[in-house]
Amino acid sequence: MKQPELLNIAFEKYERLMRLLSSTDGAVVAFSGGVDSTLLLTAAVESLGDRVLAVAGLSPSYPERELRDAQELALRLGARLRTVQTDEMSDPSYFENPKNRCFHCKSHLFDLLLKIADEEGYERVFDGTNADDAGDFRPGIKAAREKGVTSPLMEVGLRKEEIRILLKAKGLPVWNKPAQACLASRIPYGQDITEKKLRQISVAEDRLRGLGFLTVRVRHWGHLAVVEVGPDELDRIFEGGMREQAKLAVKAAGYKRVAFDSDGYRSGSLNLAMGNQS
Repeated sequence: MKQPELLNIAFEKYERLMRLLSSTDGAVVAFSGGVDSTLLLTAAVESLGDRVLAVAGLSPSYPERELRDAQELALRLGARLRTVQTDEMSDPSYFENPKNRCFHCKSHLFDLLLKIADEEGYERVFDGTNADDAGDFRPGIKAAREKGVTSPLMEVGLRKEEIRILLKAKGLPVWNKPAQACLASRIPYGQDITEKKLRQISVAEDRLRGLGFLTVRVRHWGHLAVVEVGPDELDRIFEGGMREQAKLAVKAAGYKRVAFDSDGYRSGSLNLAMGNQS
């Protein structure tokens, strides 16, 4: 599909999104500063004005750099942003890291957002799930449905590519931001999630970003870190002395051994592995 045609389709869906949001008497938006929630908050501010509140959940699995990005974006959009401390780390159903870990994490967050909406008179709570997410293993979607949280981007059929196009057209720098996921997604299912592990992962990934890599995942296997970078960055990490620099950067976070995935980053790689075991 040609770019102008794709842009027209994206804006048609955006107009439907605006109409959907305008029919709401105020909303709380789950906001992470990522691509999807940024477009949702943009549309909410345009359609609802001061009847929208963005809320970011603070958690050891949410990197500080992401919070800084969220704060800067909310300011740029003219949106009110509030932070709430989540408590999923106290829940064995979360920290024991079952395959539906995300269900329990999102349930804790949505309970907080629904409480804010109820106490302060916002009609709805929205999250940034998009139409592409329906094709993956997403326990968080189940949590949203059970709690009564709705996903306007999914309802109007907005896909990730279209979301990026719209953000670029609106001049928002997040349009080409690499895919993000909580730090807990780096820990294989069945291995306990601890704050120490999450901090170690965060430090290692920050150090790799400091070397100029944009898409980074450090998969935590005890003393072993398995590094994934974007497919378009693979040549760079394996060339010259960069591999050794990257290895030293990750070891400085406390890992004893470092391996590099030659296939690069793949979205939902843990889910793919889980499927192979079924």
